[in-house]
Amino acid sequence: MNTVPSPIRLIAPLGAGMIISFASSYYLLGVMADPIASATGATTAGLFSALSAAFLIAAFASMAAGRWIDRRGGREVLGCASLMLAAALALLASATGPASALAGVVMLGFGMGIGFYAPANALLVAVYGLEARRAITAVSLIGACGGAIGWPLSLFLMEVMGWRGALWFWVATHLLVCIPLYALMPDGKGERSDKPADRVRWDRRMWQLAVLFAGAWWIATACAAQLPRLLMALGLEPAIAAMAASTMALSAIAMRVGALFSPPKASPVRIVRMATLLYPLGVIIALVGGKAASIAIAIGQGAGNGLLSVASGILPLHVFGKVNYGQRQAAVLLPARFVQAIAPMSFGLALDRSAGAALMLSCSISALMFAMTFGLEAKSLFGARIAAGDRA
Repeated sequence: MNTVPSPIRLIAPLGAGMIISFASSYYLLGVMADPIASATGATTAGLFSALSAAFLIAAFASMAAGRWIDRRGGREVLGCASLMLAAALALLASATGPASALAGVVMLGFGMGIGFYAPANALLVAVYGLEARRAITAVSLIGACGGAIGWPLSLFLMEVMGWRGALWFWVATHLLVCIPLYALMPDGKGERSDKPADRVRWDRRMWQLAVLFAGAWWIATACAAQLPRLLMALGLEPAIAAMAASTMALSAIAMRVGALFSPPKASPVRIVRMATLLYPLGVIIALVGGKAASIAIAIGQGAGNGLLSVASGILPLHVFGKVNYGQRQAAVLLPARFVQAIAPMSFGLALDRSAGAALMLSCSISALMFAMTFGLEAKSLFGARIAAGDRA
């Protein structure tokens, strides 16, 4: 008889894997773009354009990853993602010219598309079923430290061994830490159904989730790129704007901690509904309180995004159950992946017009997200258990 492993035995290694994966891909160019460009003849603009291409590749790869997860399990997909990231990082570390440097950055998209939270969440759902909510939240909380740990660690490694040595360090970490950790986990095969009635279909609630998360990713990516500039447009000095913007990450982590200790019976839909209102609330406080209260925008956005990032793993499970979870989660997040690529540019165009235009656009998207949360509770939790095949 198989015993269910203690959550901490999966949360700790999965969280560590998320930190390493994010630090060595998503956040990599934030500190390494300049030295890589200088040494290889590439431009920083070219490297970030390659990263945008990597995000598009990740979007296309994510759908295949969802089917792969349900068929073969999250453990296998996580291991392959680490191999792909290690290969891309090795190519980048060996780059001698702009072509090979750009190719290495673009190749990161394959690992990002099949890795990150999707297979980790699916593995937890396969092991714990509808009780995976707290474990998903915990892994998301740990993974949120990818930037906070990755940026200073990459900077330290570059000072000690140069940018190539820092990249080889991340290659070795994937091969010697992540892959062995994943190999010790359960396979994480999900419950999948080939019955026509049970296949993933785009019904009303699927579209609502897709619009909800597309809006959330648009605002999160736009603010990550443009928030200091927005705060300066509202009257803050550059140094103060940068410090105020940094509270966005802190409030996101704080809300994830709060979500981790929320009552088990708390409705995820109601929590998400509240989360969609936190950014507009921060905007209102800033507009009423003047530039001294502008920090409320950063706090509100960080808090809302902290909850919504957790919800991307929990809501598909709560609404539809665990059958075909991997495919369904990948499907509802696919539009968000494409929206992510255009968010900084579109928000920047609105901000070029005025801070008010940018705030009106982003708050309108928040209002649309709020509307999308209604009607998602069509299945009770008891009904979801039946749909998921849980048995007493």
